[in-house]
Amino acid sequence: MTILEHLEALRRVLIISMAAWAVCTIVAFFFWGRILVFLQDRGHVGQLQYFTPTGGFTLGIKIALIVGLIAAAPIWIQQLWWFVSPGLHRHERRLIRPLIVATIIFFAIGVSFALFSLPLFLKILNGFAPSDLHYLPVGDDYLNFVLFLILGFGVVFELPVVIFVLGLLQVISSKWLYANRFYWIIGLGILSNTMTPGVDPITPLFMWVPLYIFWEGTALLLKLMGR
Repeated sequence: MTILEHLEALRRVLIISMAAWAVCTIVAFFFWGRILVFLQDRGHVGQLQYFTPTGGFTLGIKIALIVGLIAAAPIWIQQLWWFVSPGLHRHERRLIRPLIVATIIFFAIGVSFALFSLPLFLKILNGFAPSDLHYLPVGDDYLNFVLFLILGFGVVFELPVVIFVLGLLQVISSKWLYANRFYWIIGLGILSNTMTPGVDPITPLFMWVPLYIFWEGTALLLKLMGR
């Protein structure tokens, strides 16, 4: 493909992805109240507070945008792989559909894992406070924490797909992965601390453990494939 053809393909990917995000955001906005109640119940928090007249509307927009992005994930993930596919060899393009499915599945696993672990995250974080202090949930702060956590887990759990593709393209190899295991352990720790909103040393551990398991599994898979 020429540069102009790549730019045209990129424009198509952006238009379709943004359109899917916009549609999902509009739909999510009509249900943001129910979504908020679900997130409150999931985190076992009481009534949320906001301190500005526009606070309620801002919460709705924020929920709609993030939930819309998550709901549109199958579309923009498929478009992303479609954009990458011209750079693959003919025999590698046969793996595009399985890779699209794997990317969507791992994204869904990350989102589900974050929602499943949310009560534990909050319990651990609130456990650092003295017994005479009580958590007063503010809507904006609570949503920033929860939505960033959900989206962060969804994105970071794509690690095995990224490593597998790099191994498939022979950019890296299983031998190189094993030789640099120590640096990967440190790097995954830094990534976990960056992508989790908590400031405690325990919350990132919930991201680091599955990431390391994914890393070991992907390295083993590449080794078995002779990569």
